[in-house]
Amino acid sequence: MKKKVNITIDGKSISATPDDNIVEVAKANGVYIPTLCFYPDMGKCLGTCRVCTVKWKRHHVAACTLKVEEGMELTVQSDELKDLRKALVELLFVEGNHFCPGCEKSGDCKLQALGYELQMTVPRFHYRFNNRIIEYNSKKILFEHNRCILCKRCTHKFKDSKGRRVFFFKGKGCHLEVEMVTELVDQLNEEQVDHLVELCPVGALLKKGKGFDRPYGERKYDKTPVGQTTETHPKPSTKKHKGLL
Repeated sequence: MKKKVNITIDGKSISATPDDNIVEVAKANGVYIPTLCFYPDMGKCLGTCRVCTVKWKRHHVAACTLKVEEGMELTVQSDELKDLRKALVELLFVEGNHFCPGCEKSGDCKLQALGYELQMTVPRFHYRFNNRIIEYNSKKILFEHNRCILCKRCTHKFKDSKGRRVFFFKGKGCHLEVEMVTELVDQLNEEQVDHLVELCPVGALLKKGKGFDRPYGERKYDKTPVGQTTETHPKPSTKKHKGLL
């Protein structure tokens, strides 16, 4: 067993195990750090969304990429960091088509929940109005590229029963996009499809034949703040609420 070390978060002294992830250590000690790309037990996180940005050694760093080290002094909550996170969420909204009232994941969407939490109203940036495709080819999954935030959850966290990745990145820079292997997706069972849809923090991956899993007022973020929810592997649902908003 590794010896515990001491770190400081917002002036609070915390005892933690070396190499543990800062996001999980903070949460275990009552300090909330917002995240989008991070997923529990993900292993090495790439810090793609930067929403979890904290201040360490006078630098802005993605907390999900940090491991516990002896003597760390981190700033998580400050006006500067709150505005930075808000700006990052605003940028994600203007880069794609995130019209929440008409989205099947409204109420279950982590990006939407963070927008509310950070009191985002009108983004300070201009909309890009990208025209990305919607993939209908799969028999089980609809892939709405205009909602994809390139978080890398599906490409790095999800594998089929044979250990094969069914999503991968294609292109670079502003041309980077996620590509889906339709043949492998169509071989997934119901539980795997449900897990895949839950894994996506936005409404980019949707289960075909199903509109809303739960009515308004009973969805993940309707009553519970985003920082208090726990992401787990969902059980297959027997409910099939079809229809649009």
